Amino acid sequence: MTYWECGVDEAGRGPLAGPVCAAAVILNPGRPVEGLADSKKLSSLRRAQLSVSIRECAVAYSVAWASVEEIDRLNILQATLLAMRRAVEGLVVVPHLALVDGNRVPELMIPARAIIKGDVTVPAISAASILAKTARDKVMCDLHVLYPDFGFAQHMGYGTSAHLHVLLEKGPTPAHRLSFSPVRNAVMIKRSSP
Repeated sequence: MTYWECGVDEAGRGPLAGPVCAAAVILNPGRPVEGLADSKKLSSLRRAQLSVSIRECAVAYSVAWASVEEIDRLNILQATLLAMRRAVEGLVVVPHLALVDGNRVPELMIPARAIIKGDVTVPAISAASILAKTARDKVMCDLHVLYPDFGFAQHMGYGTSAHLHVLLEKGPTPAHRLSFSPVRNAVMIKRSSP
């Protein structure tokens, strides 16, 4: 019987807007994907190319989400762990072990191990990192079409000075995380302004 490990990582814990995304990937030793690395170290073009290769070559992969509402209700850590659990549970092949980037693991029906900087050292986690980042970036580009003033396609929802400026000027969109203090502050300022 083949022993399968999946890599698990997330994208979008830090931004002020948009859902958090997680991916789980079981790589195929017989079809290696060259060039896997931490998604943050790759250009968007290279991430897109690798995302296609991962989907073509992996034994199984799954991308899952926790919504802005879940982030606000649960907190970002718990929402991230929920998205990770959904990603692992979405795999069509049940792995024997989940290798999770970071220092926390979601509650799973299989054993799991947290690996700090796993997206740098474990190819399956690097692959999960790439799938999560490319999937989330696409969602943020879609949100940019809905809310062009906010520049989501440029900063992906992170709290850049340009994003904070528009947030204070216009107030939050439905895509913003009201539990994050810069968004809460913008709401308070908007309410108190004449």
